[in-house]
Amino acid sequence: MHQPDRIVRLKTVLSRTGLSRSTIYRKIVEGTFPAQIKISLNGAGWRESDIDRWVADPVRWRPLNEFDFDD
Repeated sequence: MHQPDRIVRLKTVLSRTGLSRSTIYRKIVEGTFPAQIKISLNGAGWRESDIDRWVADPVRWRPLNEFDFDD
């Protein structure tokens, strides 16, 4: 059975990546880091699978498109 994707918050992303907050947001704008998803009116987080993919290969990471399959 497939596990549901967890949503992780900024503190976890900072710890997992070793990047600073400003670097994360700069990389999001550049398209070289996963974008946040809105989880409530004032809250946002990242899909854990997106962060895992970035950590595994930060240089070649690109957003998945509708034709990519990530199992």
